[in-house]
Amino acid sequence: MDTPPLPFSARLRAASQEVHAAAESQRYVTALVGGELDLAGYLDLVVQHHALYQALESAAEAMRDDPVAGGFVDDALTRLPALEADLIHLAGPDWASRTTPHPTTVAYADRIRTVGGTSPVRFIAHHYTRYLGDLSGGLYIGRAVARRYGLTGQAGVAFYTFDRIPRPTAYKDAYRARLDALPLSPADEAALLDEVLVAYRHNMAVFTALAGHVPDGPGMPEAVA
Repeated sequence: MDTPPLPFSARLRAASQEVHAAAESQRYVTALVGGELDLAGYLDLVVQHHALYQALESAAEAMRDDPVAGGFVDDALTRLPALEADLIHLAGPDWASRTTPHPTTVAYADRIRTVGGTSPVRFIAHHYTRYLGDLSGGLYIGRAVARRYGLTGQAGVAFYTFDRIPRPTAYKDAYRARLDALPLSPADEAALLDEVLVAYRHNMAVFTALAGHVPDGPGMPEAVA
């Protein structure tokens, strides 16, 4: 009896597992969750997130009514207002004039804008890479950051709080079911996987830039409020 093929979401996860693990093990990430960074080192991450989610959520609006990608656009995931609240708390109301995204972040955001508003499957790839990560390891990072910097409630860590998603595991299961139900051709599947790998490579480049904040990391921080 033939073994049934793996669902697309399982194949996608398996194909990106190596680069996903590489991103999670970046020195900046381990220093952040290990409590090695000063507050400026965390703030710089929030600045980069703001630039990335500004691009992603703009693309989401463009895809809201798309028959393929529209089902993934969910206001419960929206992070930009939370990021702006975090930046105001951490850096003050003038944060935008005192912080700058890294060039690697600008390149990542440009990629999201370039493909996210025109290719439904490549938009889904960036959506999947960021939001499912936020609902997985991101929740752990949020708790570690709050402990490290003495942040209480949502002040400074609102990005990691999904008030409208009380059951992240169930939400992720439903998300993967939507992936499995997509009417994708082999070329579409290949493009989606390719873009997931592109997203992870961009993400690692951002973490490399942020590694300047690590006490024994290379270089100096580029963007500190």
